[in-house]
Amino acid sequence: MSFDRLPSLEAQPTNFRREDDPQYRDDPEFDELTTGLSDKLFTLTSNIARLSNQIALLGTKRDTDRVRERVHDLLEETRDGFKEIGEGVKKVQAWEDVSPSQKYTQQKLTREFQASLSEFQVTQRQAVEKQRASATAARTALDEQATSPSEEQPGGRQQQQEQEQLRLASQDEVDFQESLIIERESEIRNIEQGVGELNELFRDVAHIVHEQGAQVDLIDANVEGVRTDTQGADLELRSASRYQKNARNKACCLLLILAVVLTVVILAVVLG
Repeated sequence: MSFDRLPSLEAQPTNFRREDDPQYRDDPEFDELTTGLSDKLFTLTSNIARLSNQIALLGTKRDTDRVRERVHDLLEETRDGFKEIGEGVKKVQAWEDVSPSQKYTQQKLTREFQASLSEFQVTQRQAVEKQRASATAARTALDEQATSPSEEQPGGRQQQQEQEQLRLASQDEVDFQESLIIERESEIRNIEQGVGELNELFRDVAHIVHEQGAQVDLIDANVEGVRTDTQGADLELRSASRYQKNARNKACCLLLILAVVLTVVILAVVLG
């Protein structure tokens, strides 16, 4: 191999080393962790898209128990997934002695996590709004039904029994609707609690990123300070070198003058 290629080889990033071994990685554990988190994040992004489609059906003619069940399951699955990935992102951010390529992976993964989490939070709030509107409408209709006077029709004993059966059947429907409303209100509280927990996770990750940014700024400032100090020291050395050179020149001139004077004195003594 020619020595002329050494500068270009040294300039290559570390992940280009050992080109003859495509399986080589600087830190296999780091790569495995970040790859797994990226795959899980992609799955959650797909969940958000499916969840948005199901939430759009709430409160429409296509709103069914099955739709609400899918919304509930997707919310729970995605929420738990973000909690798991969030802990993984914290671990990645705390990784020590990262190379430039690993630092890029850290930042990229964090940005994607924050963007996906923000999108999921918006989707959860949409679900809360739809659930709350549906529960409010159902509660209003139930209250109107409960306060509406029942019409009493004259008739025999058989008609009275039929009216009583209708009233009981109506009461059963009221109780069923009441249970559905309570279930929806419980779901709303559950979603709101999930939003709060993920907000806390988002703040934790943002705080870690902010701290690391401050550390990087401090390191950059220290490097810049060292560079400035080095430049100042170099200037001082140059100045000292010039001073010493000038001092040597003056000393040489003085010695030369002294030698000339001594020569003149010696000649005068000898000739005299």
